[in-house]
Amino acid sequence: MYLRSWLSRLCRGLSSPVGRTTPPGWGSLSRNVVLSSHRRIPELSSFVVRTNTCGELCSSHLGQEVTLCGWIQYRRQNIFLVLRDFHGLVQVVIPQDESSASVKKILCEAPLESVVKVSGIVISRPPGQENPKMPTGEIEIKVKTAELLNACKKLPFEIKDFVKKTEALRLQYRYLDLRSFQMQYNLRLRSEMVMKIREYLCNLHGFVDVETPTLFKRTPGGAKEFLVPSREPGKFYSLPQSPQQFKQLLMVGGLDRYFQVARCYRDEGSRPDRQPEFTQIDIEMSFVDQTGIQSLIEGLLQYSWPKDKEPIMIPFPSMTFAEALTTYGTDKPDTRFGMKIVDISDVFRKTEIRFLQDALSKPQGTVKAICVHEGAKYLKRKDIESIRQFATDHFNQEVLPIFLKANRNWNSTVAKFIMEEQRLELARLMETQEEDVVLLTAGEHKKACSLLGKLRLECANLLEMRGVVLRDPKLFSFLWVVNFPLFLPKEENPTELESAHHPFTAPHPSDIHLLYTEPKKVRSQHYDLVLNGSEIGGGSIRIHDAELQRYILATLLKGLLEYCICFDVFTPHNYLGFELKALHLLGRCKIALPSASGSRLWGTPSWRNCLRVRQADVPCRWSSKHQRCHSLPKIISGT
Repeated sequence: MYLRSWLSRLCRGLSSPVGRTTPPGWGSLSRNVVLSSHRRIPELSSFVVRTNTCGELCSSHLGQEVTLCGWIQYRRQNIFLVLRDFHGLVQVVIPQDESSASVKKILCEAPLESVVKVSGIVISRPPGQENPKMPTGEIEIKVKTAELLNACKKLPFEIKDFVKKTEALRLQYRYLDLRSFQMQYNLRLRSEMVMKIREYLCNLHGFVDVETPTLFKRTPGGAKEFLVPSREPGKFYSLPQSPQQFKQLLMVGGLDRYFQVARCYRDEGSRPDRQPEFTQIDIEMSFVDQTGIQSLIEGLLQYSWPKDKEPIMIPFPSMTFAEALTTYGTDKPDTRFGMKIVDISDVFRKTEIRFLQDALSKPQGTVKAICVHEGAKYLKRKDIESIRQFATDHFNQEVLPIFLKANRNWNSTVAKFIMEEQRLELARLMETQEEDVVLLTAGEHKKACSLLGKLRLECANLLEMRGVVLRDPKLFSFLWVVNFPLFLPKEENPTELESAHHPFTAPHPSDIHLLYTEPKKVRSQHYDLVLNGSEIGGGSIRIHDAELQRYILATLLKGLLEYCICFDVFTPHNYLGFELKALHLLGRCKIALPSASGSRLWGTPSWRNCLRVRQADVPCRWSSKHQRCHSLPKIISGT
C-alpha cells in the first residue's frame, strides 16, 4: 500500500550524487549479471506454503515429501484425484484406510474446482499405469494430509479446453475463463516477451525506460480522444492516443534512446477490429536513419521471440507501398498465400466489352484480375453473386468472373464477348489450371487494386471455410512496407494536399527536389511492419531541417490561406507556434493578435490568437462561449 511513496523516497535518495557512484567496469559487470539472470530457473514456490508446483514433479522427486496447492480438476472412483495449478497437472492418490478418513472425506466431498492443499510423498505409478501424455505421468502423490481452502459452487461452464463457450459467457465469467490453459499461456507469454524486450533495449542497447503522463492536453491524432474531467468546471484532461509530444521533449532533452511500454487510448468505435485501450512498445531515437530503426526492431523481435515457436529469420523482406498496392491491393498484405493481382490491360485493348473499353479510355484506367485456385470447385453461385454485389455497393465497380477451363459462367452475359485468343493469353498470364476462376475488374488503378485486395481476402475466407488450407496459422510472415507517399490528395478537394501520415515525416532524400515541382510524387521515410496481413508497428524519420519543415507546412496549408485558423499557443517551442512562425517567415501571411502586445504571441498557454492571411486588418471576434472565431464564415481549428 505504501510502495509508491517508499519508491519515491528511494529514488530521491539514489538520485543524490555522493562522490563517484559508478566504479570502473561496473557497467559491463552489471550487464553480465543481469543478462545471466534470465538463464536461472525461477523459484516458482518461493515465499508461499507449497513446496512445488503441480507440473514440475517427476521421477527425480521420488521419495520426497511435498506440499501442493491447486484446483481439483478430475476425480475418479473416489480413489484418484487430479490437481491443477498454473504450471500443470498431477495425480493424487486418495487414502482409503480408516486412519485417514478425514482426509478422504475432504478430497471426496469437495466439488470440482475447489481449492485444496495436500501434503504427501512422491511415489511411482504402478507398472503399465504411466500416462505419457502428462509431464507428471510417471509419478503420483500419496496423500497424508489435506485441507479444503475454498469450496466451489456450481459453475456456468467446466474449466476444460475442449468445452466450447460463447464469447459472451467467457466475458461474463472472466475470472473463470482466465483459468483456462490458453488464457494462462497468453498472459504468461506476454509477460515473458515484455521482460525480454526490456532486457534487449535497456541492457543490450542502452535505452532508458521513461514513463510519461497519461493526463495531458488534447493532441489530435487519427481517432477521437477520451476525456477525463478536472476540478475546474468546463476543463478536461485528454488521455493520450500515443505519447507523441513527450517523446519529442525527451529527445530534445538529451535522452537520445527512449522507450516505454505505453498505454494508449483511442476512440475508434466505428472500427470493429480496434479496441479502445491497448499497449504499444513506444521507441524513439536520435541520430538514426531508417535502416538503423529496422535493424533494431528486427533484432528486438528475434531476441524476445518465444522459445516454443519456430525462430524468425532476419532481415525481414521489404516491399514498397506501390508494390504492395499493385500486387496485393493493400498496404498491409498477407503474404502467406498467393492470389496476386495481375495487370491484364494489354489483353483487352481491342475488346468489345463496354465497361472495359470505358475504363481503358481514361488516363489512369486499367484492367486487373486475380486467380482463385479451384474456385469453380469450392465457390458457389451465391458466393459469386455476393462478391459482385460487394464490388457494386462498396466500390461502384463491376466484377467479371471468368471460368477459363470450366463451363460455368454464372450470370455473366459479357463473358461470351471474350475472344478465344484473349482467353488463351489470359490463361497464360494468370497461370490458370482446371477449376480455377479469374475475377476481373476495370477502373482507376488504385480503386481497382483496392477492390481486388478486398476480394482476395474474402475468397481466401470462403475457401478456408470449405476446408482449403491457404494461410498456415503457425507461419509468421513479417514484411516491411516502405516508401509511402509523403502527400495525398484530399478526398473532398483533390487539388489540395494533406500529409499521408503526419506533417513531420521526412521526405525520402532522393525526392527532396520534387517538393518544389511535383509534390505528389515525393516518397516519405515512413515504414510499417506487417505480420500476416495486420500492421503491428510503424514509424518514420522526423524532419530536423527547419527550412524544409517550413516549406512542407506551407505546402499543406496552401489551401487554407483564405481562412482564419484559430488555435491555442502553448510554448515557444511547440509545433503550433513553430508552424505559425514558419508561415510568417515565408511571407505568406500577416499575423493579427487580439491585443497590441506582440510579445504575447509566444505567451501563456491560455492565450488565444488568430492567424489571418491577407486580412490582417479584420478584427478577431473570438467567442469564449462557443470556442470559435466569428470573423470569417469558415473556421479551421488546430493544426
